[in-house]
Amino acid sequence: MIIPKTREEIELMRESALIVSKTLGMLASEVKPGVTTLYLDKLAEEFIRDHGAIPGFLGLYNFPNTLCMSPNAQVVHGIPNNNPLEEGDIISIDCGAIKNEFYGDHAYTFAVGEIDPEVEKLLQVTKESLYVGIREFKAGNRVGDVGYAIQKHCEAHGYGVVRDLVGHGLGRKMHEDPNMPNYGRRGRGKKFIEGMVVAIEPMINMGVKEIKFLRDGWTVLTKDGKPSAHFEHDVALVNGKPELLSTFKYVYEALGIESNEEDEFRQA
Repeated sequence: MIIPKTREEIELMRESALIVSKTLGMLASEVKPGVTTLYLDKLAEEFIRDHGAIPGFLGLYNFPNTLCMSPNAQVVHGIPNNNPLEEGDIISIDCGAIKNEFYGDHAYTFAVGEIDPEVEKLLQVTKESLYVGIREFKAGNRVGDVGYAIQKHCEAHGYGVVRDLVGHGLGRKMHEDPNMPNYGRRGRGKKFIEGMVVAIEPMINMGVKEIKFLRDGWTVLTKDGKPSAHFEHDVALVNGKPELLSTFKYVYEALGIESNEEDEFRQA
């Protein structure tokens, strides 16, 4: 059952989402060759707690850390460790935070130094597909409209769209209805309703769409060992239109990137 939020609850969720956004922005300056994902994880936990929130992933379903850190061929849910990042890597950082009893859940895939142009293209197309999908999160549409848009955009570039992992509703629980696949058919699935909040998160592989799981019970890998990219935003349906609760602004400020990609999803 979809749980719509009041405008007041959406504003509380924005606070949670922005703590995650600011955490990713802080980490953006720290992602570099030689740094370990466990070090970044400790920075994130301290930052979240210092900002009056609780790490949303730590202990959730018995996950052992604050961040899901997934480099290169890892799709999502990688566990932080002491292996240093290397020049040319990419790393998906997925972060959650709880404040005012509501979750924020937000992800960005970072380049570690200079990366291969083909991998850079994968990141670009995956992030583009996130906004392509968000545009379809509007009154009168259904879950399949978002998934179809993301799938069409990514498959046009020859990429594999992961089927086994999906976005989700968000609120007082990390995972609420509805599931938000990154593939689908237009006009199918649950209908969007005013006040609902979802986490839309394309997980896109350079090669095949199939995945496999490590024995740690968490880490998800591409089946063919090719890179995977992952971007995620928290979005509310307000006045029939998508409104971003999270932002990449802090990441872009840290990296010196200028962008207006989020402007259309900011309502007065």
